[in-house]
Amino acid sequence: MNKSFLAILITGIWVNISEFFRNELLFKSYWLEHYQSLGLTFPSQPINGALWGVWGFVFAWMIYMLSRRFSLLNTMIIGWVMGFVLMWITLWNLGVLPGSLLVYAVPLSLLEVSAAAYLCKRLAPL
Repeated sequence: MNKSFLAILITGIWVNISEFFRNELLFKSYWLEHYQSLGLTFPSQPINGALWGVWGFVFAWMIYMLSRRFSLLNTMIIGWVMGFVLMWITLWNLGVLPGSLLVYAVPLSLLEVSAAAYLCKRLAPL
């Protein structure tokens, strides 16, 4: 149980650091400009950041759960589709996805999920 908790905690920290790096440090200005071009205000209140933090730990938990039943590769693929492809489809459906950002988001998200799956497998092996 302790290894499971530690794996989820460390993986959640990794996911949140990765998300923060990508969305706040690398692409924040891009998101702000994109939303402004749509006539919208980018949601950047503290509650939004807190909810993304919760998302990161729930995502880490789901990656951990997948890692219990699937190989590393399958955990990565299912986790990536579950966490990112579905999010991008939703954002596209809402009309707020900047498609040109996917050139960077796809490889960075694959790296994020790959490392998350590896952490779960390494920190709490079956």
